Amino acid sequence: MAAPLARPLDYDPYAYEVHEDPYPIYRRLRDEAPVYRSEAHGFWALSRHADVLAAFKDVETFSNRNGVSVDADAFHPNADTTMSFLAMDPPRHTRMRALVSRGFTPRRVADLEPRIRAISARYLDEFVERGGCDFIADFSGRLPMDVISELLGVPVSDRDTLRSWADTVVHREEGFVGLPPAAAAAALRMLQYFQAHVAERRKRPQDDLTGALLEAELDGDRLSEREILGFLFLMIVAGNETTTKLLANALYWLWRNPAQRDLLRADPGLAARWVEETLRYDNSSQALARILQRDVELHGQRLRAGEKVVLLIGSANRDERAFEDPDRYDVLRNTRASLSFGHGTHFCLGAALARLEGRVALEEIWRRIPGYEIEPAGLRRVHSVNVRGFAALPIRF
Repeated sequence: MAAPLARPLDYDPYAYEVHEDPYPIYRRLRDEAPVYRSEAHGFWALSRHADVLAAFKDVETFSNRNGVSVDADAFHPNADTTMSFLAMDPPRHTRMRALVSRGFTPRRVADLEPRIRAISARYLDEFVERGGCDFIADFSGRLPMDVISELLGVPVSDRDTLRSWADTVVHREEGFVGLPPAAAAAALRMLQYFQAHVAERRKRPQDDLTGALLEAELDGDRLSEREILGFLFLMIVAGNETTTKLLANALYWLWRNPAQRDLLRADPGLAARWVEETLRYDNSSQALARILQRDVELHGQRLRAGEKVVLLIGSANRDERAFEDPDRYDVLRNTRASLSFGHGTHFCLGAALARLEGRVALEEIWRRIPGYEIEPAGLRRVHSVNVRGFAALPIRF
């Protein structure tokens, strides 16, 4: 049994995303309430690895039709407008994913490696002589937006604006529950931007992912305008925010664990495993929501059709039933059981891109500033129910 906390057993997604260590509450949930009911926010939460994995596999029971957001205001039947196939079930999801995959190919992703390396080197060269920077503002907040923009054909001049809108979409002020007006306005601006972007690509086709989506065809079937816009929106928000947080989390946790840093010094080729352990240990996406299609009983609790269920990925990845000594950060760990990218039908389509970006960026960082130190006084965590990570991460070297 986990040691009791000062506060009662209470999982609040609007509070735990910003904690230095939300995992003690996860431990208590796994031990004391593996199927936990949040009356305040109107959902059930599954915290054990086996239960989260089973829910990922059972798409007929645990539906994506309302999207995946823990935020109640973003969890609704029209969520596919901004979440694309994350808010679809088979067979609609199967069709959409098959069509998108015609353009978003493994070859197109792999071909980005030289550009990711060049962009990483350029940003590092801008500040390496200064002896310090805010890693978020100067590197990890810029690189993913550039990579996604290069993939989609977004002009350099528009990228800072898109990043600002994407940040606003996921930001939540402390104590605010729901979708802020600023986030809704930013989402609308992004959709309007991509309407114009798609219209331009129809007039002047280019060899980028947007153009490939317009041309994608499977047995005479093509993506609709709404489907293309939803996917572009998802790429900008999910592809940007999650990788921004992944890179900063990787630097932070390696700094907090000197023995692991020594392993990187001995073998810089461990960058890919550095990425994987960071994803397991402190993933930027801690939870995904589902809606029940039918009644189900778990651990003595009766969950009813139509109820919301939150899959606590962050907890599952720290479950001692799946990982030995799970609260130890270990870049040599076998992370095969990690659920950071989901599992099965809804396994993250962007996983290969996130892994590529993470590995290449960390290789370039380690090549130039392996002796970096973090300035704790300047650390600031992002307020968001959607992603977990840093809003500011000052480093010196």
